Amino acid sequence: MNIVRKEETYKETYTIDDIYALPDGERAELIDGQIYYLATPSRTHQRILFSLSRKIADYIDSKGGNCEVDIAPFAVFLNNDDVNYVEPDISVICDPSKLDEKGCYGAPDWIIEIVSPTSRQMDYYKKLFKYRTAGVREYWIVDPTKELVMVYRFEKETMEQYSFKEDIPVGIYDDFSIRVS
Repeated sequence: MNIVRKEETYKETYTIDDIYALPDGERAELIDGQIYYLATPSRTHQRILFSLSRKIADYIDSKGGNCEVDIAPFAVFLNNDDVNYVEPDISVICDPSKLDEKGCYGAPDWIIEIVSPTSRQMDYYKKLFKYRTAGVREYWIVDPTKELVMVYRFEKETMEQYSFKEDIPVGIYDDFSIRVS
């Protein structure tokens, strides 16, 4: 997700109501009461997003699974509070009670973010911390520039790095791996 931070000086803490009040077509995320505006993603970003989400959905369907795959823009109310709202590139939610027509309330099981030049700091640091502390089980950071995927399995407290050409095992499933390339 491309992220652009606009400095706002007149208000220190924002809420989800501020996100809903944005003009039509303007997208942003809210982390700890701070707004981060989202830029339009590149073609490469969108190709990777489509490919990964299709592979994940096809796997879940082939197993008759109950997990749902949602792609941005999709609202995740990460901490069930009014100062955290994110739109991960890909969210996999296996607990249907977390879902309604507005989005996901609580942590998805698996989140994938596709890095862009403007989102690098956010994906590698701020979101990594937020996702870990919110209870996300697995977090992938897909970096098209470096052709690398950082895989954080928070339940096992592990971090591994893979190239786009390697099969990457999915931690929340025993018999599933993905090759990004």
